[in-house]
Amino acid sequence: MEWLSAENLVAVATAILGIVASAVMVWYERRVPRRKRIGYRVQLDTPIGDGQGPDSRTNRREGWFDTAAGMTHASMVLLRIENDGSQTIGRDDYQSPGNHGLTVEFGERTILGVSVTQPSGTSHLLEHFTRERGFGYQGGTLRLPRVPLNRGAYYKLLVLLSGGSVTDEIQLSGDLSDGEVHRNRSATPDEKSPLFSRASRLITIALTLCVVALAVIVVAQDDTPPPIGCEGGTLTVTGSTAFAPVLREVARKYERDCEDDDPDVEVDPHGSTAGIRDLAAAGAEAEHGSPPLLVLSDGPKPGGLPELRENRVAVSVFSLVVNEDVRLRNLSTTDVRRLYRGEIANWSELGGPDLAVHLVSRDANSGTRQVFQRRVLGRGEIAHSSVDCVHKDDPTAPVIRCELDSTEQVLATVAEIPGAIGYSEHGLAARAKGLHRLNLDGEPPSADAIEHGTSSYPYREIEYAYTYGQPPADSLASSFLTYLTRGNGQDVIRTHGHLPCWTPEGMELCARSTP
Repeated sequence: MEWLSAENLVAVATAILGIVASAVMVWYERRVPRRKRIGYRVQLDTPIGDGQGPDSRTNRREGWFDTAAGMTHASMVLLRIENDGSQTIGRDDYQSPGNHGLTVEFGERTILGVSVTQPSGTSHLLEHFTRERGFGYQGGTLRLPRVPLNRGAYYKLLVLLSGGSVTDEIQLSGDLSDGEVHRNRSATPDEKSPLFSRASRLITIALTLCVVALAVIVVAQDDTPPPIGCEGGTLTVTGSTAFAPVLREVARKYERDCEDDDPDVEVDPHGSTAGIRDLAAAGAEAEHGSPPLLVLSDGPKPGGLPELRENRVAVSVFSLVVNEDVRLRNLSTTDVRRLYRGEIANWSELGGPDLAVHLVSRDANSGTRQVFQRRVLGRGEIAHSSVDCVHKDDPTAPVIRCELDSTEQVLATVAEIPGAIGYSEHGLAARAKGLHRLNLDGEPPSADAIEHGTSSYPYREIEYAYTYGQPPADSLASSFLTYLTRGNGQDVIRTHGHLPCWTPEGMELCARSTP
């Protein structure tokens, strides 16, 4: 793993920033007394008389505004006072001297009158606005009583003034126990104060940007694992014909990714058992070391070959396939065993069409056949009775059974002969035409279901790679094997319907599967 990659640095920075920000906010909330707050804002400050505005314009007045005394130099202010903290404010929380709680200063202007308004449902607040509780004004100073306010509660003051200028600053002051009085920055008249502080918003934005940056890096990066230790030379890969499509594609990718080292990987499969024999013979004839030969086998090697070194590559899923004319979609394991013992000669005996059964099998070198016999039949198949899979060469045989050299031949023959049944690696069977796959005991041949532990489908096996002893670390055999099992080969393995053993799920399946 590249520990200093961009995504790792962003991830670590995000984690550190989150931890530090959380610690700072906890400290801030515990150490800084800002839980009780009274906020205020000027929602209206407008001239009524002449020459009160910034542009000293003359206003047009009618009625009482024109005839009442002092209106020539009058202005009107609407002031909102609210509890924008996180706790309720009681009368005893006000710490101002005297019996009033807050003071409003209007600069050079003189107060002519005050009206208190409050939202519906909070009329009880008005009982506090009495002279006995400190409510009153003198000159340009307005004294407000100790009004208890629940969280989010507010009241408004409409103040008529004379003299001065609307540009004069309006200041509300007072002392709160474990709290503060401050001016709100809300832009609109009745907008609620911010739910989070500016510091909280900045931290949230910073963390969000870090997470987005990490996501962009992860999405944009090329997550294809690089080749692992390219080497040159010549290597022959043989064994399983069922796994051959994977090997051919991986060989092409390795040669392309490692073209600077000029490797030559030849894929020549002719059966798992034959490949094991070839490897044992080549190793015995080699003058020293491990020969440049890699064998893939559907299932484990036979006993008595301790010099062959085992590598688990993938979990392979196999399928029973039947000609498209055989309309059955599911067979029980019991019925499959009867078919391959020659006890069922016509598909009508299993509820299918009136077609003779043709058993299209692999030769004795086939790992696919050995897995089928071991995992499904529990015994060997009956003797073959046909060369062309159509005519019975042995008149005494209960059914027609033939043997072919490769998985591709089995699939082509099953698709061609009505009533034919055979077996194949799952990925190749899924792409074949003229036939369909069978469920076994109601379980479909699904690699995904097996990977997620939701299927007990029996026709599956570990794909093994064998070398003669331990090939040198700088050999093409060692490099290609690593590329196949832990490098780009894993993607190819999965594309062809197998489960790589080096994924978390694959490691568990490969570890607990027994030969």
